[in-house]
Amino acid sequence: MKKVFIDGETGTTGLQVRERLVNHPEIEVISIDPEKKRDVEEKRRLMKEADVTVLCLPDDAAKDTVALAQEEGCRVLDASSVHRVAEGWVYGMAELDQSQRQQIQQAQFVSNPGCYPTGIILLLKPLVEQGLLAADGHYTVNAISGYTGGGKQLIERYESDETAPTYATYGLNFKHKHLPEIQKWSQLTHTPIFIPSVGDFAQGMLISIPLTLTNGMTGEALHQVLTSTYAAESFVTVHPFNEVKDSHAPFLTPHGLENTNQVELAVFASEDGQSVVLSAKLDNLGKGASGAAVQNLNLMLGCQEDLAVEL
Repeated sequence: MKKVFIDGETGTTGLQVRERLVNHPEIEVISIDPEKKRDVEEKRRLMKEADVTVLCLPDDAAKDTVALAQEEGCRVLDASSVHRVAEGWVYGMAELDQSQRQQIQQAQFVSNPGCYPTGIILLLKPLVEQGLLAADGHYTVNAISGYTGGGKQLIERYESDETAPTYATYGLNFKHKHLPEIQKWSQLTHTPIFIPSVGDFAQGMLISIPLTLTNGMTGEALHQVLTSTYAAESFVTVHPFNEVKDSHAPFLTPHGLENTNQVELAVFASEDGQSVVLSAKLDNLGKGASGAAVQNLNLMLGCQEDLAVEL
């Protein structure tokens, strides 16, 4: 059995990672005594005992724990946002390109992707890389997530305060922490305009990227590239062109993938073909957080990639 220490196992992501690993046939979770969770030496001991330490911590706390890992030569999977564009870290999105799985398998330090960036990058990166969309284009991303993506304080507000908003847009200072990650891994020259929102539902995420096509480009061409790029992927599905595959059709909703590690991509085009919307749906706590973390752990530890990734 491989051993995994979850530093921050009582947080939203930590709890879900642990819940998935409880039934993992090849991984044993080792835990810190709650009374010693701030004891640096106890944390150091557990990190040395573990094959991989998963960080489910706020950014500043993650930095401190990584410093310990560097001292001891431990392997780390960081679910915080602090190392997603950092030198010396492998980005933990196995579907990013053909070499990414091997890089994750061999890495000492892996950064787990953010929830919003997961869908955005899966949509934009292959289209930019293959020249269908301009790397120096100016893109806008609209997205909505369940309130669990906001952590303990937002969860408490929505689950105890009847006045919590049904729908609310945020990130209006144009400095959302996901922006560097989105720009780098989508291979964009310019920072996109990112408009995230939160809804009065626990889990689920829907991302929309509107485009105006020029130079003879078509929605069908974009769809074909996405389809061919992810044809062999277990966790990424590309729906038929211009079809809404949703139990709430004709509405496209954030719902239907809760507690899974799946991402559903879609392309919709106007009749004249010049206006297009790229769409991604996923669970903000699944493929957007803990599901992806377990997928990365499987790769790092030499396990079958799909073991225990879904609740």
